[in-house]
Amino acid sequence: MEVSIYFWIGFHILIFIMLGLDLGIFSREAHKVPVKEALIWFAVWIIMALLFNLFVLYEFGKTKALEYFTSYIVEKSLSVDNIFVFILIFTYFAVPEKYQHKILFWGVLGALVMRGIFIFAGVALINRFHWIVIIFGGFLLVTGIKMLFESDIHMDPSKNPVVKFARRFLPVTDEAHHGKFFVRINHKLYATPFFLVLLIIESSDLLFAVDSIPAVLAISQDRFIVYTSNIFAILGLRSLYFAVSGIMGYFRYLKIGLAIILAYVGVKMIVSFFHFEIPVSLSLTIIGSILLISILASVIVKKK
Repeated sequence: MEVSIYFWIGFHILIFIMLGLDLGIFSREAHKVPVKEALIWFAVWIIMALLFNLFVLYEFGKTKALEYFTSYIVEKSLSVDNIFVFILIFTYFAVPEKYQHKILFWGVLGALVMRGIFIFAGVALINRFHWIVIIFGGFLLVTGIKMLFESDIHMDPSKNPVVKFARRFLPVTDEAHHGKFFVRINHKLYATPFFLVLLIIESSDLLFAVDSIPAVLAISQDRFIVYTSNIFAILGLRSLYFAVSGIMGYFRYLKIGLAIILAYVGVKMIVSFFHFEIPVSLSLTIIGSILLISILASVIVKKK
């Protein structure tokens, strides 16, 4: 689907206006984000995503609207694991709650650029070498199976290669310096621990994109649909973190559901190589049912 350059420009203007309102007006002062504020912003991003879905329906038709909505649900679901990683990173570095919003904000901006590169490269590869869908699909299938049987996420931020690289080439202070990423001491520029936290968040999102981008490409290979749905999904991630980071442990079966979704989209991508296309409406039903069952199971089934 060929999309006018004006749609691309309009989409990015909308996103940067919303981000500017978030950081420049509502979050100008560093503060702990209360649950109420987080839920409001989370709802705002969901409403924006759904309104954009109506725009896609009006401009490009029902099929593209279904592709957008399914891609959005898949990316939103798979991004839940990011929340656990954020908790581990902020806990390890003892990041005060009032500075977490700022770090996640700049982390999201970096994610916009990286995911855009991933999406355009992925679509180009599939269009040029269609057999690569088997590799993407197989990777997702193996990842889903591995995720199904592995234990909880464990990560030691001190062993992150990006942090090791930064410490080798950048002087780093031990003090937080009021949430700044860089400070100048005796005319010498130093990185703060918050900059290291930002680097870890960016590298972690890069790893998650390796899973999620191929999963979304199994739903649609339209650059505009994949990119816009992906961006809307991750933009609400910061608010989701502050809203539910304290209660994620209650949804203990959600990880199983996400693993099954990964395996499913992997199979969907593989069979597409043999010209067996699973309808987007059926995929949306399957993915939605898996998510609903895993969440209900987490609430209903008593923990021993």
